[in-house]
Amino acid sequence: MALTAAKTSGLAITGLGVAAAYALSSVWPVAGALTVAVVLGIVVGSTPLLTDEHRQAIARLTKRLLRAGVVLLGLQLALPTVVALGAGTLAAVVLTVTVTFLGTVGLGRLVRVPRGLALLVATGFSICGASAIAAMEGVVERDDEDVATAVALVTCYGSLALGVLPLLAHLLGLDATRTGSWAGISVHEVAQVVAAAGPAGAAAVAVAIVVKLSRVVLLAPVVAIVGATERGRRGGSAPLVPLFVLGFLAMVAVRSTGLVPAFALDVAKTASTLLLAGALFGLGCAVRLGPLLRGGGRALLLGLLSTLLVLATGFTTLTLFT
Repeated sequence: MALTAAKTSGLAITGLGVAAAYALSSVWPVAGALTVAVVLGIVVGSTPLLTDEHRQAIARLTKRLLRAGVVLLGLQLALPTVVALGAGTLAAVVLTVTVTFLGTVGLGRLVRVPRGLALLVATGFSICGASAIAAMEGVVERDDEDVATAVALVTCYGSLALGVLPLLAHLLGLDATRTGSWAGISVHEVAQVVAAAGPAGAAAVAVAIVVKLSRVVLLAPVVAIVGATERGRRGGSAPLVPLFVLGFLAMVAVRSTGLVPAFALDVAKTASTLLLAGALFGLGCAVRLGPLLRGGGRALLLGLLSTLLVLATGFTTLTLFT
């Protein structure tokens, strides 16, 4: 009976956390519900309100929410739209994601942050921010504090990039298409991409969103490759490709048929955000602030270096291939 009560309470606490995250993110849209959710989770987890039973119930719920959210994320991607960008832009996207991911992992070793944190930062900065971090955290060996730190870095440096990129684009004399492409290929969160491309006009925003979504397509293969590598390092009998990654790919295929009605896509997008917000709230609840704050300096340096790397690589590859 006590376990059932804790489960119910854990579900209720997570639901309230998600509702609060949505309300607060409407005040600061650039942060997004996912970022606010993990911050609220850290706050709630740092209070004596949660018992060990509550934490265990929320942890179990978190895994289910995470996987369901990533699967539904696939319905945001239509391959024909991505292919329409052209071979040059797609080559620039693939190269930028690859260089940023591998480069950030290497920089993580250089500045001596934990391997799990470096992998999470590399995924979030090279692909799609908090959503990518949420997908990757299930296949790498990491601490809960690493997840919270990675999400915080995405928010901090993504916000910095959305201010710096329009200024640089203006100084470099870039047109709307090139500005939108640069924002889409190098800024972290979707909301941040829109804000970065906005000053260049509606055409820049439209291009930026499509280029950004082309990066999201790479989430599945990156998670699968890292998962296989981690499986080889640690041993064990985990699936070579996690089932939720296969589900993500299946939803991409469904969306690409063009048969899913617009209202269903809108519902799926909202549901995916709700599920991922619930998962990140749960991850935040497991965080202990002491270790998080103690590792902050090196993590901030890694975030800065990774942001500079993705901005420079994105600009260079677009210049070379488009």
